[in-house]
Amino acid sequence: MIFAHGGLLSDGELPHVLAHLEEEINGTRQTRTLPAERVIDALDGLGKRLSAGEFDALLARYLPAGTGPEALLPLLDRKSLEEKLRVELGPEPFAPRPMEGTVTRTEPLGTLFHVTAGNVPGLPVYSAVEGLLTGNVNLVKLPHGDKGLTLAALSLLTDAEPALADFLYAFDLPSSDRESLVALAALADGVVTWGGDGAVAAVRALAPAGCRLIEWGHRLSFAYIAGYEDRERELAGLARNIIGTGQRLCSSCQVIFLDTEDQETAERFCRAFLPVLEAESLRRSGPGALAQSTLCGYTAFLERAAGGLSAGERHYPGRGCSVTLRPDRELELSPMEGNVLVKALPRRELLGTLRRQKGRLQTAGLLCARGEREELTQLLCRAGVTRITRAGRMSETFPGEGHDGEYHLRRYVRMVDVERSLRERNNGTRPAMQPSPAVFEFSPAGNRSPSTCRCPERPAWAGPVSADRI
Repeated sequence: MIFAHGGLLSDGELPHVLAHLEEEINGTRQTRTLPAERVIDALDGLGKRLSAGEFDALLARYLPAGTGPEALLPLLDRKSLEEKLRVELGPEPFAPRPMEGTVTRTEPLGTLFHVTAGNVPGLPVYSAVEGLLTGNVNLVKLPHGDKGLTLAALSLLTDAEPALADFLYAFDLPSSDRESLVALAALADGVVTWGGDGAVAAVRALAPAGCRLIEWGHRLSFAYIAGYEDRERELAGLARNIIGTGQRLCSSCQVIFLDTEDQETAERFCRAFLPVLEAESLRRSGPGALAQSTLCGYTAFLERAAGGLSAGERHYPGRGCSVTLRPDRELELSPMEGNVLVKALPRRELLGTLRRQKGRLQTAGLLCARGEREELTQLLCRAGVTRITRAGRMSETFPGEGHDGEYHLRRYVRMVDVERSLRERNNGTRPAMQPSPAVFEFSPAGNRSPSTCRCPERPAWAGPVSADRI
């Protein structure tokens, strides 16, 4: 399916849509602007309806089992969205800033082509919302297995605010349809890609020269244990992250590093941690999930055994989980699904080891005595880690935090310097100019500035919108 002009179209309309898309995007960018306040109004309204349970049946249809709407709420909350803009782009995000001889304006990058991964439900919507907040036209390639969640969400969003329709397009294209992907990339001022090395390399090959590449690639996260403040509580929190995320997120714990070089100490940890991990697995997982996780762990171990296990490697299987002790000290991807790796890594070797994964580091779940936390935090920062949390909060989000060491919205805008006239420079006055197209004003509800948007017109070739669009 295709999402365009606020409605769903069949895949057979793809040639027609692509043939007209450049003209439509140019028309939108020439004649229409998208204030961030209008985007926030629409998202906040949907959030209130979500909190009231209006979309429970819809979410049950599209979200994976065990996934609730809680993770979506920060994306649909006025306060969180306003704070995101303030933190990432400044207290007056789109106000012209007078400089010596010029005025600097923050403008949308233009058109963003989002190529998203399927490991996080709702990720295509999240990526598109960031593009809307910065006033961009957004073209979204849906990931395999999206199951209609993104199309349903975009339909609800444009129903709530029809002015967003000309800034949102989505395409359910296979990665093998290179011709269509190249055509979409050719329209973009920036290509946003979420995925592993293969996906990032493929998108780089699509992007034309001069197009800004915005890569949010896969990252590796780990726990580092150098002691405890509350051993039982902290290990239980670590187990919750491993089992609760299935180790599928960039912030999920893949390896538990121990601040020791003694293998016997590491073996004792594995034997002690396995019951904690197993208890969490039994608490959260049904019979099918337990079997799948157990099979995943056994398969990974047998594949390594077939190639010859390293001396000192130990495998501790549990119900729906496992702990594997490996003698090397490298950060790597685990077998996932509750099957975690454990390695000894004394702190004196921590920085050098992690630097071998530079550019891939994300979250460190740090367990240590209170008096050592600042010292180890500094060491992890110098190694290149971009998030440091308690072990049980590795995959939680925090207001105002960056992503992989950056703020997204800064990548989706451009700075435009406008020369001031001699009179303006001499008088110290601002030039007479319109505010940036994505002007954002924090004003009381019911007293907002008139919008510069107008509702889009649906082209005749697209036909009528189906009444059953979701």
